[in-house]
Order: sequence, then C-alpha cells, then structure tokens
Amino acid sequence: MKIALLHYASPPTVGGVELTLRHHAQLMIDAGYEVSIITGSGEQFDDRIPVQVVPEIGSRNADVLKVKQQLDAGQVTSDFEQLGDRMAETLRSLLNDVDVLIAHNVFTLHKNLALTAALHELVSPSPDGSATSLRYAHSAVVGRGGWGVRKVIAWHHDLAWTNDLYRSQLHDGYPWDLLREAWPKVQHVTVSKSRQVELAKLYQIDPNSIEVIPPGVDPANFFRWTSLTRELVTKLDLLAADLILLLPARITQRKNIERGIRVLAELRKQTQLDARLIVSGPPGPHNPANDAYLQSLLNLRRELKIDRAAHFLYECGLSDRLLIPDETLADLHTLADALFFPSQQEGFGIPMLEAGLTRLPIFCADIPALHETGQNDVHYFAPDADPIGLAQLIGRELISNRASRLQRRVRREYSWQRIFIDRIEPLLRAT
Repeated sequence: MKIALLHYASPPTVGGVELTLRHHAQLMIDAGYEVSIITGSGEQFDDRIPVQVVPEIGSRNADVLKVKQQLDAGQVTSDFEQLGDRMAETLRSLLNDVDVLIAHNVFTLHKNLALTAALHELVSPSPDGSATSLRYAHSAVVGRGGWGVRKVIAWHHDLAWTNDLYRSQLHDGYPWDLLREAWPKVQHVTVSKSRQVELAKLYQIDPNSIEVIPPGVDPANFFRWTSLTRELVTKLDLLAADLILLLPARITQRKNIERGIRVLAELRKQTQLDARLIVSGPPGPHNPANDAYLQSLLNLRRELKIDRAAHFLYECGLSDRLLIPDETLADLHTLADALFFPSQQEGFGIPMLEAGLTRLPIFCADIPALHETGQNDVHYFAPDADPIGLAQLIGRELISNRASRLQRRVRREYSWQRIFIDRIEPLLRAT
C-alpha cells in the first residue's frame, strides 16, 4: 500500500503537526507500508521516506502569502485561481500512484486556501469533469480523470471556523466554505474528543463518523534509552503493562526475591491489572547454592502462573554480559512504577538512592540499613510480610497516586507504538 502524507511543512520544521507527521511516516514504514511526504518545506529525515518539497504547498511561500492577503480581505482573484490550478496539476502528478492520502489540517485551516481548493478539485470531481477553472470548482466540481487515490483521510488538528482569532480572515462563500463542509468520501480524523465534537458541529454530521486518534510520545527517544533497553521493552512488551515493579538485585537468597514473586501474583489477582516484576541481576557468583535458589524461584513463578509477568532479565539473552549495564538500569527507572526491595540483609541500600533520584515510590523491607536511608520517605514492610497485605498496600498507593496513574496511562495508551497498532493501522487496513 502506497501512502502519501501532505502538510504545509515537515521536519526539520519544529511544530506539533510536523512531529506527528514524522512519527506517522516512520511507524508506517516500519510496518511495511510505502510512504512518502509531500510538503511545502522540509528535508528528508529518514533514508526510507522520500520527501517531495513543493514551495507553493507551504504557508510561507511568497505567492501563497500574496493570495492569502487578498483572501483575508475577501477578494477571490485570478492569482488565487491560477495558483490553485498549478497546485491541482502538481498534486495530480505526485499522487498518481498513491493508494491513501493523509492530509493534515488542509481541510479545515485557511493557511493556504488555494491548496485546499486544489485538493477539493481532485477529491470531489464532477461526473463529467467539464470545468477546468477553480473559480467554478465549488458549484460545478472539477475532475480531470486519472485520480488514483482510493482513500482520502483528513487529519484535523486545528479548525479555522471555530477559532475566534481567525474569524476576521474568513468570509461566507467559496473558497472559505470549503473549510466548514464535510467533503464526500473523505474519512475524518481529529486529535481529541473535544475536536471531534467541535468538527461534528461545524460539519453538522454524526460525531461517531469521525475517528479520534491522538498524538503520542516515544518514551525510548524522550528518555534516550539504550539499544538494550529498547530490545528489552520490545521483547517483554513492557509498554503494555499496567504496573511495573523494579527489583534491582542479584539473585541470591538474602534478596528475598520469592517475596516479590508472591506479591506480584497477589497484586495481579487483587487488581486484575497486568502487573510485572523486573529482577535486573543475574544469579550471584559467589555461592553455589544460588543456582538451587534460582531454580526454586522459577518453579514458584511457574506454580503461580506468572511466567510472562515476573521477568528475570538474565534470561532474555540480549547481552553477552550477565550484568545489565548501568545505563540500561537507569532507563528501567524511567519505565518502572515503583522500586520493590524486599531484601532481608543489606549493608546499605544504593538502589534506594537511585530510585530517589528518579522519584520512584519505594516499597522496601523494614531493616536497619534501609530505614537509615529511606527515613520517613518510603513505604516499609516486614521482610516476612504477608503477600496479600503487601499487595494491598502497593496497589492502594500506586493506584491512588495521580502522578503514577498518569505515567501508567501515558505509557499504556499514548505511546506511539500503541497508537499505531490500536488506532492508525486499523484505519489503514480498512482501505
């Protein structure tokens, strides 16, 4: 499937729409679609994605600004008609073999009305295709044959007609009315439910006919995760988790890891959430009994049916080294919801300091060394605490904490990967 993304500008131009355009293009190309970008200004940012720059598609081009000044004053001139005719021919050529066109803001924003009119000429042709002048496009809709696009998606970020700041630049009639009419055979998408309601009222159509697909965030890029972290997150599907407890320790008996496994099983049962436990370290190297201890943990995990929820990173086989590098361990702190540290013996408690730097809530065993470090700023429990009560404590604290709730919701619902899988790709497949 060939997909073209259209907007006034693309990266490296800085802006929310431009950033969305970049993510959309890369997600689509990663999923195996053939993607190109058509824009008024920009540069190629990915070797796999061609960028076709047509200055007259932009909003800052001299001819476009001249026409906009005329239109803002209510004047539909020959300059507008000629500019639109040129762009219609350009778009027809660039989109000749495209299956899906996704145009951002062009359908509802007045930054380049000649572009909007040219697109309308191509998207909504008249049966006979007789008219050739954009001056008559609104009443005798133009079509020139050869339009190969099978689906047109209008992606709405901003609406000119509902924004008081723009009202003085808008006038009744053509071409301004193009911005407040639902064109036939166009799939409409808004970036929020509030925009959905706003657009439905403007177009006088059923809100349910408008898809809502928000922008997202890329945690891996935002936090500059290492390549190993990215591999781990993908392999374990950690972005889909509801709760993540981080237990940064080697696998030795004094770390009391079985307490974490039992608490995890109970937490999943009580909350019905996809809670996970990440044990970052390998088996301890100095005690032969650690191998037997590890086997007991694996048996317990299997017995409690949480093999896919309790993760021992040494099992993942993503590094030649048994120890997770410090950089990747730091990354895991940006992903986790809490530090879980049930150790029965410690001389100090460095993981608590690291969790403190990243503002992670801490649930730790009430032993002298950890109490000395955590003081009154962490949640304590007895090393032999009942897993049922301990799971209740963790669930209550994390689920009631607003910052923790928001972090989980962003990770689960607003990562670009989830948005693409859950919302964008189904829209493309519907083609």
